[in-house]
Amino acid sequence: MAKNDGEIVIKKYANRRLYNTGTSTYVTLDDLAGMVKRGEDFVVQDAKSGEDITHSVLTQIIFEQESKTGNTLLPISFLRQLISYYGDQMQMVVPSFLEHSMQSFAEQQAQMQEQISKAFGETPLSKNLQLPIQMIEEQVRRNTEIFQNAMKMFSPFSAGAQAEAVKPAKKAEASDIEELKQQLKALQTKLESL
Repeated sequence: MAKNDGEIVIKKYANRRLYNTGTSTYVTLDDLAGMVKRGEDFVVQDAKSGEDITHSVLTQIIFEQESKTGNTLLPISFLRQLISYYGDQMQMVVPSFLEHSMQSFAEQQAQMQEQISKAFGETPLSKNLQLPIQMIEEQVRRNTEIFQNAMKMFSPFSAGAQAEAVKPAKKAEASDIEELKQQLKALQTKLESL
């Protein structure tokens, strides 16, 4: 297969068709979803400009999977929280946190599969067992708590204090400025301790 630094190159044409340069065949979003599930790395490039559009194509695959199957992985509350971080000071932290959380989840799932295999032996049933819903919910709850605590560390101001912080300096009283300085100093101390 034609590869770009170890990755399969998929070209997307203006007519929205996707072309796998490695197999010299046209592929669909379902084909790309299958490649992801098999662990095959690929990059999607705009055929005309050469721009890397992998992110938008993967997002499109998620959208189609969510609407097609009816089994949503992304609950509405998660989507709303995620949208709220766009343009926020936390926007830069969220991607690495989500990536780390998904990696931890995959590692825990692999460990669970290994433990089930040890307990029940290598049977077709043990290979296909899914994690119990309660364990998944518990992991999601823990990850959500970790995420919320991380967000609190980076948001030291309450909503009222944030409103005060954006007032023009001319209108702020000296005590408010001093309080903000103390809060910034506390934040800096927290960051240094991390």
